[in-house]
Amino acid sequence: MSDEQLNNLAFDASDWQLNHGSLLKVIDRAREDLVVAKPVGVTLFPTLFPRVLFNEALALQETYNKLYTAIAEDEDWLQTTLRALIETDLLADVLWGIHLEVKEEGYVQAISLGIFRSDYMLHVQPAVPGGSRQDIQIKQVEFNTISCAGGVHGNKVSDMHRYLHRTGSHSPQKLSTRPVGLSMSNYPLNHTITSLISALSAAHEEYGASRSSNVSQTCTVFIVQPNNFNIADERPIEYALWGQSPPIPTYRIMFGQDVLESLSLTPTRELLYLPPNRPSSDPPLEVSVIYLRAGFEVIEYDEVGRACRLLLERSRAIKCPSILSHLTTFKKVQQELTMPETLERYLSVEEAAKIAKTFAPILPMDESHLGLRARELAMNPRAAKGYILKPSLEGGGHNVYGVDIPKFINEIPPESFSSYILMEKITSPLLYNILVSPRGTHEGPVISELGVFGFCLWKRNESRHPSDGGLHEKAEIVRDLKPSWSFKTKSANVNEMSVVKGYGCFDSPALVDRETFANHCRQNTQGKSSE
Repeated sequence: MSDEQLNNLAFDASDWQLNHGSLLKVIDRAREDLVVAKPVGVTLFPTLFPRVLFNEALALQETYNKLYTAIAEDEDWLQTTLRALIETDLLADVLWGIHLEVKEEGYVQAISLGIFRSDYMLHVQPAVPGGSRQDIQIKQVEFNTISCAGGVHGNKVSDMHRYLHRTGSHSPQKLSTRPVGLSMSNYPLNHTITSLISALSAAHEEYGASRSSNVSQTCTVFIVQPNNFNIADERPIEYALWGQSPPIPTYRIMFGQDVLESLSLTPTRELLYLPPNRPSSDPPLEVSVIYLRAGFEVIEYDEVGRACRLLLERSRAIKCPSILSHLTTFKKVQQELTMPETLERYLSVEEAAKIAKTFAPILPMDESHLGLRARELAMNPRAAKGYILKPSLEGGGHNVYGVDIPKFINEIPPESFSSYILMEKITSPLLYNILVSPRGTHEGPVISELGVFGFCLWKRNESRHPSDGGLHEKAEIVRDLKPSWSFKTKSANVNEMSVVKGYGCFDSPALVDRETFANHCRQNTQGKSSE
């Protein structure tokens, strides 16, 4: 494309973002009366992705839902898996402590809502000498069970790329090389916003009518962080719930003191809420669903934060996620699932094989035989180049990469080692795109990450116990919704992927066959991965 056409494309993209709320709010404490926003980082073009692997990732989500709901209800396995982490990690310790306190009193809600996101990158499997050529597979980067962000942003950027294609903005005026012949059939529809609304609506419906006396109406609440710059990824869901027929009253409450001041429990632990703009003489609303977009960072759990989460967990409202489901998001769980025969505890042999195929090698950093081996690798500058050191933290920006690992390991106390895992880098093929973000414009090699959203309601079934050699089936899925997706892309020389923190950009895939994909990418021999 000519410079003029590229500039016009960038203007078209920014206009689309401004008109569709594809934005990040700028928090300016000096000018609280001024509303300022900036466009979220996006790619100007969709990035090529093998259609068969895109479909494979979506097809796997139903099995991943089954796996993670089963883990969330297997308290014994979780306790064994997270024991060392609970002893060294403050967040794991406080969450497990809340669980034990509620358990002693007795849980009153058996239904949970899962909004999950399984992130994948493409991995180039080296060819076997004398065998077939290199194979491209999907490998899981991580599995998220709390505050799975990016669904709204990803949906909007996908819509933007479809618009730009329809208007001809993606077509070069002069052809110097033969382009990939894309049509609308290469642009998959993104329904993530609709899916998020459907999942929360299904949970609200499952809760049913209010149970407390003198309360005639139920509502959902979003528990959010203060000074939230990512409201454009949350508010559209809230607005859409209000727009349902009949409307689902939906309110935002800040995690911490606001929760303690505005929510209360009845003697039978229904959760009541009186919106601040309603007269105090009006009856309160009964909360049907708690959707957590906060409570995933250890700094949130001071004395007030702990009391806030305990109140929510004690209540009869359906949680997204429940405290045990939250604990399954820890990287230690992801690592333990790669161990032999662990998957067969919850899945059939066929299901386990399909899931295991997506795993990259992951080692613990504890004092086991494998853990001691991982520590040797992490302290060896040459060996560490091929690995990523990951803590059990959410939000991006916490990982340590390659040559930086030995220095980092030498600066933390040995008792903290077990709170990390060591993951082998994913060797991703490189493609070409143009990234536009508040940090500037990048034109060149890029790497992408596919996030598959899963949505399900499940019920804890205390009457079902595994027989000898049987599966652990204490989780009974009562509603499994169709998965959806988001797509992110970063410069090949950047390690992290978090878009809202400026590392990557939202994108959408252009689905092509394997041969077309292979002809338009080249292998990144050093290996790259993301958060």
